[in-house]
Amino acid sequence: MTTEILISLLTLIVLEIVLGIDNIIFISILSDKLPPENRKKARLVGLSLALVLRLILLAGISWIMKLDKTLMTVSGIDFSGKDLILIAGGFFLLYKSNKEIFEKTEEGEHASSTPVPKSFVKIIGQILLLDLVFSIDSIITAVGLVDELWVMYAAVIVSISIMLAVAGAISSFISKHPSLKILALCFLMMIGVTLIAEGLDFHIPKQYIYFSMAFSFFVNMMQIRKTSK
Repeated sequence: MTTEILISLLTLIVLEIVLGIDNIIFISILSDKLPPENRKKARLVGLSLALVLRLILLAGISWIMKLDKTLMTVSGIDFSGKDLILIAGGFFLLYKSNKEIFEKTEEGEHASSTPVPKSFVKIIGQILLLDLVFSIDSIITAVGLVDELWVMYAAVIVSISIMLAVAGAISSFISKHPSLKILALCFLMMIGVTLIAEGLDFHIPKQYIYFSMAFSFFVNMMQIRKTSK
C-alpha cells in the first residue's frame, strides 16, 4: 500500500460515489412507487445488484474493455458496444423521467386516493437495467484511472457500502419534498442526454453538468427553507 495507490483508491471511491448519486436518485424515485413496507427492501436489492454487477464486470474486465472497440460506423461516427449501451440507457432515462414527471403533474389531479402498488419484480427489473448501464460506465472509468484490480474491487465495495448507508436518508428527504422529486427527475433527464451525447462521441464536460445540478439544488433548498420559515 503505497501513497500513490492510497490516493488512487480514495479518488476512485469518491468518483464512484459521485457517479452513484444518479443511481440512488433513480432507485429512490422508483422505490416510492412500492408499498411503504417494500421500499427499503427495493433500495437494498437495487444497490446490492449494482454491487454484484460491478464485481462481475470487474471479473470479466478483458471483455469489458472490448466494448470500447468500434463495432460499426454510421455517418462518420464510430459506434462501440459501450456507445450503444450508453445510448440505450440514455433514452431509457429520458423516457422514464418524462413519464414520471407527467404522472406527478398532469395525472396528479386524476389519480385515485389509493394508488395501485407497482410490481416489486417490475421495479427491480427497471433498476437492474439502469444498474447495468451505470456499472459499465463506472468500470471503464475506473480502468482509466488505476491499474491494480484489487483497488477497483475495494473502491466498488466501499462506495456501494456508503451508498447503502445513505440511500434511506436521501430517499426520505426526496419523498418529503415534491419539488425535489421533480428536480431529481430533471437531473436524470440531464444524465440521459449526457449518456446519449457520449454514445454519439460528443463529450459534455462533467463539471458543467455537476455545477448546474448543484446550483439548481442550492436554489431549491433556499426556496424550501424560505417556505418552512
